[in-house]
Amino acid sequence: TDPSPYRPSSRRFPDPVHLRIEHIPEYARLTGAARLRADELAARARELRDGVLDGGALIDRDAVWALKREALELVGTIPLTPGRRAAYCDFLAEQGQALEDHATWCALAERHGPDWRGWPDGLSDPRSPATARLRPRLLDRIDFHSRLAWLTDQQLADAQRSAREAGMEVGLVHDLAVGVHPSGADTWAQQDAFAAGMSVGAPPDAFNSRGQDWGLPPWRPDALAAAGYAPYRDLLRGMLRHAGALRIDHVMGLFRLWWVPEGRPPTEGAYVRYDGEAMLSVLALEAHRASAAVIGEDLGTVEPGVRGALAERGVLGTSVLWFERDYGALKREA
Repeated sequence: TDPSPYRPSSRRFPDPVHLRIEHIPEYARLTGAARLRADELAARARELRDGVLDGGALIDRDAVWALKREALELVGTIPLTPGRRAAYCDFLAEQGQALEDHATWCALAERHGPDWRGWPDGLSDPRSPATARLRPRLLDRIDFHSRLAWLTDQQLADAQRSAREAGMEVGLVHDLAVGVHPSGADTWAQQDAFAAGMSVGAPPDAFNSRGQDWGLPPWRPDALAAAGYAPYRDLLRGMLRHAGALRIDHVMGLFRLWWVPEGRPPTEGAYVRYDGEAMLSVLALEAHRASAAVIGEDLGTVEPGVRGALAERGVLGTSVLWFERDYGALKREA
């Protein structure tokens, strides 16, 4: 729904645009016209890549995805071997309802566009009778998008394993965005957990006197607490599944976020508090289970006590080298 990685449709499932098509085992089994077309798509992909590397062109995300999607449709016609079919079924069982909802949103978006808020009556609710009636007719597309999630998960696992085998102590460092697209897969599937009609941003400061509106719907703190922080826990667990470290964008959001009412300027927003102790505790527990480090992006307006609380839990901070000057040392050298 958006080319920005900081406004993704989902934070729960990685974007298949990052798949390396040539490393999918079924790709090697393409024959005949499908193989010829796949080779044509690969050649076009090389042209796009060379244009970025050699000519400094911007990455055309939509063009890349169009090529990869067509290639993935070709790959999807190849039956899985018994062993890979078993691994895929295990993944489906492990991910459960969350993956089914995600793939269903993808299938519905193909028919009705990426903004679920404008879908036909009933389809804006994942648990409605209308959605339930349509799911069986979309099984092929739901399976296609579920398989993309599985393939992406596999390649992330392979990348992390290769990094560790090469001697990298940490390996992959994943990045947790502040939020998700208001019309994306996560907000459709977890509507009760997000605050409708609100957006996350920043208050006016020395860098922007008008404040900022990032267009990201915030978690509802009451809904998180009522669910025992399960949506947040599951999100972290998925992000840490194949990572040695996790960077959390705007880590101050674990304590409070600047909520901006829809249609109003950021100057009319207000801070809404979260249970920082609970949020940090869940984060620390999931990081410990994954044996992963956590880096918090704590630049900008940081209220007193936040950095201390993060440090107590072992969450690392972020520093910009340009501003990390020891003026005392400079004077002594002079």
